[in-house]
Amino acid sequence: MSDDLLRLDDLGLGAEGRFARFELIGWWDQRRLSEARVLVVGAGALGNEILKNLALLGIGRLFIADLDRVEQSNLSRAVLFREQDEGRPKAAVAAAAVRGLYPDAVVRDWTGDVRYDLGLGVFRWADVVLAGLDSREARLSVNRACLRTGKPFVDGAIERLDGVARVFLPADGPCYECTMSEADWQIVAQRQSCALLTRDEMEQGHVPTTPTTASVIAGVQTQEALKLLHGLPVLAGRGFVFAGMTHDSYVVEYTRDPDCYAHETFADLRELPARATELTGRELLAYGREALGPEATIELNAEVLRGLTCPACGQSEEVFQSLGKVREGMAACPACGAMRQAELLHTIRGDEAFLDRPLAAIGVPPFDILTARCGEQTVQFELSGDAAEVLGPLLAPEGAGADG
Repeated sequence: MSDDLLRLDDLGLGAEGRFARFELIGWWDQRRLSEARVLVVGAGALGNEILKNLALLGIGRLFIADLDRVEQSNLSRAVLFREQDEGRPKAAVAAAAVRGLYPDAVVRDWTGDVRYDLGLGVFRWADVVLAGLDSREARLSVNRACLRTGKPFVDGAIERLDGVARVFLPADGPCYECTMSEADWQIVAQRQSCALLTRDEMEQGHVPTTPTTASVIAGVQTQEALKLLHGLPVLAGRGFVFAGMTHDSYVVEYTRDPDCYAHETFADLRELPARATELTGRELLAYGREALGPEATIELNAEVLRGLTCPACGQSEEVFQSLGKVREGMAACPACGAMRQAELLHTIRGDEAFLDRPLAAIGVPPFDILTARCGEQTVQFELSGDAAEVLGPLLAPEGAGADG
């Protein structure tokens, strides 16, 4: 047997290899898939089907992010979960199942609130982002993260027997936010309390779904990701709509909203070999002012709850946590029971008392990307020193940054 055939067999490309049937497709490149970096946000019904498909296709590197734990009701809609998994983090259970389906896959699981606690470095690392979410707020966050880091976003949504799969590219076309109606924005507003803390019931919402519709929509999402990785035409700025009751399907085309504020791309991004647990606000501000001048400020990627103040009794509490880690119940004053007012932190101007604290101590997640701004000029700084901690086995051996 020749050395070339041996190498093909090692990749599963030989006549009896794992991916032999795929290789019958003329444009197929299994090596490209084995080297692909894919971020999957949401490991519920859609996420399970997406991850199952990616594993069967031989996608080599996967980062799985989810907030929740496995519940009994997940077992009828999630092919990767078993009864003994109840109570365990969905991302970790899904990651183990993916490794069982495709042992050569390198998989990293992460449990947390993607809106506030997943550093943008993970999005920059990925070649493509797929999402199976049941929250408009989470979709808005993922959409903006993909636009900023220049990554394609393949979104899916299901309800009852219906669903939609759509692709948003970080170019001149529409984004997810462009598709939001006035009613959508009203729902988002209703799910935030007057103190801007997450309502507890928001985490308890349930969407009626079936595994059959999840299979259809996740199949289209995965197919679009597959085409993206091969450089083929995709549903850019369009959506595949599936009506399960009649099995009608059609493609809709979205238009870009000229007033949409989400279309921001990081144009001048610099890697800092620094960690959120070590780099202080003062030090980051110095980097920004070295690049842009003495008037530069630092913008956080997501708002942080700096503190809570009671208007009734005047007591204040310093918090410095991401909004993903606090709940509406915290707004009640422990002294008098009145609703406290939230003070949010988004910009570091240089006169704050906390400047010498590490960024992690004021609510910045590891491997995040923060912006230095002076007027219209901006520079982004990635906390690349956190890459090893966040990406783990997914990080390139040479220890390079997100694009390494």
